[in-house]
Amino acid sequence: MKIRVKRLRDSAILPAYAHGPQEDAGMDLHAAEAMTLLPGETRLVPTALAIELPPGYEAQLRPRSGLALKHAITMPNAPATIDPG
Repeated sequence: MKIRVKRLRDSAILPAYAHGPQEDAGMDLHAAEAMTLLPGETRLVPTALAIELPPGYEAQLRPRSGLALKHAITMPNAPATIDPG
């Protein structure tokens, strides 16, 4: 199965496996712009990507466990679901 991903900005970074699909269960996603989060601050972080998912499938966004543990950076709606609707 192929899932089409479109960059909405030239600076957008496509999702990729850090260690390959044999070791990683998911791909890393990058922010489209640099930003600083203050303690306790919640912000929307753009990826500048659009994905085309087939009916019946979903993509999930999850916080990185290392960042969550070391810097208390997490997502208030984790896991976030993206579906065709």
